[in-house]
Amino acid sequence: MTAEADVALPSVNGGTLPGFLVRPDGGDTPGPALVMIYEAFGMTPEMRRVARGLARDGYTVLIPDLFARGRVKPLCVAATMTTMATGRGAALGDCESARRWLAAQPTVDSDRIGVIGFCMGGGFAMLLSQTGLYRVAVPFYGRAGVAVEPACPVVASFGARDAQFADGYPARLEADLAARGVPHDVVVYPDAGHSFMTRTEGVTGAIARRTPLHAEYHEPSATDATERVRAFLREHL
Repeated sequence: MTAEADVALPSVNGGTLPGFLVRPDGGDTPGPALVMIYEAFGMTPEMRRVARGLARDGYTVLIPDLFARGRVKPLCVAATMTTMATGRGAALGDCESARRWLAAQPTVDSDRIGVIGFCMGGGFAMLLSQTGLYRVAVPFYGRAGVAVEPACPVVASFGARDAQFADGYPARLEADLAARGVPHDVVVYPDAGHSFMTRTEGVTGAIARRTPLHAEYHEPSATDATERVRAFLREHL
């Protein structure tokens, strides 16, 4: 069983930021937690589903709604994507606000907080991995637009059919982590494309499948990635 709620977080950027919180059923003992950064589609039912699954594994999960800042959503989305591309911007402050809020919760061990992200969120997970504030980073098919040197263990997953990684980025990431002695687990799934962990329904999903990203749910890859992440988190978080 899990408990969930929509919450409001004070932001270092001023005002409050909405978020989605899921707690595991584990009593009052402080435990591990994850800041989860959603994919480019935002706070979808799929992102909430993934958060619930992580909570069932024993993690308190908070998804900050980075697209909620400002009155014009497309501009907010664009600003957030720009932050991922440049490593600068208000969205990073909102992510830090989410981490601080989690750390202050009585059921969270403030020394055992990780970051997980999907698509755009995977880029943020990489950016945040170098801050020294997280115990582990879990990027799914994402990368930042600037050079990143992770300072915490990284478990990363990509799809070989995803055209944006045809330049060999996953191999370079693994080589960099190995050279610097950072614990890691980097896997490229040969039959998967982008967004292989989540289901995107309707017209949007149909279009996504036909792009060079080949974005669609791939159950064998998703199942294996889930087990890898579980094992990695048990060891490092």
